[in-house]
Amino acid sequence: MATSPTQHRLGLDLAERLTALVTQAESLENQIKKTLDVYTESHIMGSWMRQIVGIGPVISAGLLAHIDITKAPTVGHIWRYAGLDPTSKWEKGEKRPWNASLKTLCWIAGQSFMKFSGRDDCYYGKIYRERKAYEIARNERGDNKALAEELMGKFKKSTEAYGYLKSGVLPPAQIDARARRYAVKLFLSH
Repeated sequence: MATSPTQHRLGLDLAERLTALVTQAESLENQIKKTLDVYTESHIMGSWMRQIVGIGPVISAGLLAHIDITKAPTVGHIWRYAGLDPTSKWEKGEKRPWNASLKTLCWIAGQSFMKFSGRDDCYYGKIYRERKAYEIARNERGDNKALAEELMGKFKKSTEAYGYLKSGVLPPAQIDARARRYAVKLFLSH
């Protein structure tokens, strides 16, 4: 179907407006990053975090915003508040016992450590790789057999994960997640 000159002009006008909006959004995002950069550089813990490969001003600012040392005086409190304490359970009908935004931020930090783990200057990336090797060895030895049996009921039989669990080992994705959480927990403890 052919478009009229008016429709064509309106289409171009809309495209130009969308392009302008994207440009404005990118500009605003860059301004926010600069503000977070200044904020984290002026904070002793923010400055320390920014020196860590994989942790920039955005993650640093998020951690500074969520972790209040007066309310979480020990690393155990921080892990629990971040949803990284395996003993902390969320029962149906109860209020979530951790901060979901902080838990997501910790997951992102773990992803960063994993992505930068090949760099020699990524300390927590090295920790991640070492822990992953340890977790793989444990898994292959059968040390996770009881946990695998326990988890089988949470997966559909048609899934790849179920196949791993049925053979008495944890799926690779769970092994990787365990290694990332370990690196993040060590980072938070530091």
